Amino acid sequence: MTVAFFSGKARRAGVALGAVSAGLLVLSACGSKPTPIATVTVGSDSYNTEAAENCYDEGGLKESRVQECLSAKGGEEVEVSVDDRIRFGVDPEIAENGWTIFLDGERAEQEPYTKTYRSISASSFFAPGMGGQTSPNVRVALLETDAKTKKAIGVYRFVLKKV
Repeated sequence: MTVAFFSGKARRAGVALGAVSAGLLVLSACGSKPTPIATVTVGSDSYNTEAAENCYDEGGLKESRVQECLSAKGGEEVEVSVDDRIRFGVDPEIAENGWTIFLDGERAEQEPYTKTYRSISASSFFAPGMGGQTSPNVRVALLETDAKTKKAIGVYRFVLKKV
């Protein structure tokens, strides 16, 4: 009786092929692609975030959901001094659609920005409000909006903490 044995090289190739096949199967089962990323950089420190939970839909968010996402507390915390420059960066996909900065749930600019990068002085975010008081924290939301349909797609949140 003769038994066929594979050589060591053939066994290793078979195991490697099986591992690659299993990995591809797992990746294809995920089905969803990750959301784009927004980044805030202060000095040499960068803070990245995907869209807030339940605040991203390529088909467009409902208006009530947009308001909830913009006014919600929380987000990636970023420590800044009023002398710093805050650099905002977004994935090209967000820039193609257009993005707008909101401060504490209120629109801070009229037209969506369509470049991947911009730099703003931190002092702009901590200007005195009514009664001359400044807040130690400012909630910043970047709202991604479809340029054609004007529907909101995603909300990316950060909290600027004055140090």
